[in-house]
Amino acid sequence: MCQLMGMNANVPTDVMFSFTGLATRADEHKDGFGIAFFEGRGLRHFVDHHSARHSPLAELVKRYPIKSDHVIAHIRKATQGVISLENTHPFQRELWGRYWVMAHNGDLKNFHPRLHAAFQPVGQTDSERAFCWLMQELAKAHCRVPSVAELTHTLSELLPQLHSHGTFNMLLSNGEALWAHGSTHLHYLLRRHPFGRAQLQDDDVSVDFAQHTTTQDRVAVIATEPLTRDEPWVAFAPGELKVFVGGELVAD
Repeated sequence: MCQLMGMNANVPTDVMFSFTGLATRADEHKDGFGIAFFEGRGLRHFVDHHSARHSPLAELVKRYPIKSDHVIAHIRKATQGVISLENTHPFQRELWGRYWVMAHNGDLKNFHPRLHAAFQPVGQTDSERAFCWLMQELAKAHCRVPSVAELTHTLSELLPQLHSHGTFNMLLSNGEALWAHGSTHLHYLLRRHPFGRAQLQDDDVSVDFAQHTTTQDRVAVIATEPLTRDEPWVAFAPGELKVFVGGELVAD
């Protein structure tokens, strides 16, 4: 299946190190990659249906220090839908005047919800159908922009319906918070002062975060499998929803 990576921070932060770790796993997950960076209400969104190991676009992301406080990335191993640009995660939609981004790891069986005109999939994946359904149901549940706490409550009622159709590991963000749902494999890590050195799990690359941070910085990283070998990653329980704001775990 696919692999996910997300980052949430209290100050704009680059993810070159973490994305490099994710991209090393693209030999197996070779059916495309994508990454989305929120910058205020704006969004930088890069997708390619070629492997992150060989895509020039992936090389740009690894070398260009785009800074963001909300990032979602994905490397694809196709289970539903052909290998094409429209089937490449993360997916993007607008709701309540904000961009929303979602990436999914898993496989949903017999999931064909009735969708109205506002939210329709462009590609053929179960993941994009699930995203459109979530956006539709959120719009039906709230007549105006809800708080993060209200959104979390609504998502906690909706996500088990998706989970019931199969494996649904998910990262979702609107640039205000990052929601992560673990069905089978998902882990998170909280980095804060005092920062130290970390080495990638799958590559001989390390970084000393103390040289690039301040005492006030806080960063949460979420990944399908731990990206580093010497940091205290925490596994999600099956069906668990966690919410990150400002680099902190604020609800679960």
